[in-house]
Amino acid sequence: MPDPVIYLDHAATTPMRPGVWEAMAPFAAQTFGNASGGHGAARRAKEALEDARERVAAAIGARPLEVVFTAGGTEADNLAVKGAVLAGGERRGVVTTAIEHAAVLDSARFVATLGCPLAVVGVDRAGVADPAEVADAVSAETGLVSVMAANNEVGARQPVRKIADEAKAAGAVLVHTDAVQAVVSEPLDVEDLGVDLMSIAAHKFGGPKGVGALYVRRGVRLEPVMHGGGHELGRRSGTQNVMGAVGMAVAMEVAVTDRDRFRRDVAEARDRFEAGLSGATPEIVVNAAQERLVQHSHIRFPGVPNDLLLIALDRAGVAASAASACQSGAATTSHVLSAMGMSDAQAGECLRFSFGWSSILAEADEAAGRVASAVASLDLTS
Repeated sequence: MPDPVIYLDHAATTPMRPGVWEAMAPFAAQTFGNASGGHGAARRAKEALEDARERVAAAIGARPLEVVFTAGGTEADNLAVKGAVLAGGERRGVVTTAIEHAAVLDSARFVATLGCPLAVVGVDRAGVADPAEVADAVSAETGLVSVMAANNEVGARQPVRKIADEAKAAGAVLVHTDAVQAVVSEPLDVEDLGVDLMSIAAHKFGGPKGVGALYVRRGVRLEPVMHGGGHELGRRSGTQNVMGAVGMAVAMEVAVTDRDRFRRDVAEARDRFEAGLSGATPEIVVNAAQERLVQHSHIRFPGVPNDLLLIALDRAGVAASAASACQSGAATTSHVLSAMGMSDAQAGECLRFSFGWSSILAEADEAAGRVASAVASLDLTS
C-alpha cells in the first residue's frame, strides 16, 4: 500500500487536534474524581466539567446551563427528538426531512409508534429542504421541527434560520438542528440560527470520540431518555465524562479560532482534488455542488460500482466512504441519495470524500491521481 495513506473520511471522524489529549490526560489518572461527589477530588472534577461547559456554551452563543453533555451526536439527537415530544407526558408530533441522520429519523419513527404524528418532508435534487414545505407540514399537533444544519453524506447545507422562522410562524413548535457535521466549518450561534435545540459531537471537529452535547434553550422541557441519578439537571443521567468534556472544550475553541483558515485551505484542497479528478475522469458528477460544506466532495462515478471502487482505493491508500459511517455496512441504498432523486443504480456509483483540519493541499493532487488510477484499474467492460 502506498505510504502515507491519504485520509479523506473526516466526515466519519477526524484526528484529535494538537493540545487536546494533553488537556485530557490529567483527568485519567490524577483528577479522576466523580463530578457528582462531595469531597475534594470530586469538586476538582466538577470544576473542570463546569469550566468545559462554559467554554462549549461560549463557542455556540449559549448559556452554560443550556449545555447538556452526552456520549455523542447520536445520543444528543435522541434526547432532542424523544425528549422534546414526550416532555410533560404529552405526545406531540415531529416534522423532519428525508435526509436527516438516522439518529433523528429513527427517533422520530420510534415516537410515531407511541402515537406521535410524523411528517417527513422531501428535498430537492441538491439535497436542500424548502422552508415553505417544512412550514406547510406543521400542524396544531406538531411539537418539534428537526432539520440538520448540513447533511453528513453530501454536505448539503440547510437554510436553518429561515426554516426556524417559518416553522415557528406556522405553529408553537420547538426547532432542533443536528449540527454535528457543520460545526467545524460553519459559524453556529444558536441565537442567529433561531433554534431551541442543537446537537454537536466532539470527534467531528478534532475532539475525542464518546462525547457530545445538546444545546437546550432555557425553559425548554425534556423527557430524559436515560434515567438514573438525575445528572445534567435531570436531563441526562449517568456519570459525566469529565475527561471527554475537557477535550471537547479545547477542540471546540481551536476549531472556532481556526475556522476561517479551515474554510479557505480546505475549500482550496477540495476544489483542487475535484479539478484534478475531473481532468482525468471527465465523466464524474459532483453531487450537491452548490450548497455544500467546504469539506465535502460527494462524487458519482457512472458505471463504476462504489463497493469495487472502495476496495481499489483502499489498496491505493485512499480512505473514503460510500455512505454515512453509521451506515457503511448497510446493504440498502442511501436514504439521502434516494431523497435527492437518485436511482438505486446511481446511488451505488457514489463515494464521499471529506477533508479535515489536518488535510494539506499537496494531498489533493496526489489523491486525485490515485482515485483516477483506481477507476482506470477497474476493467468493467468484460
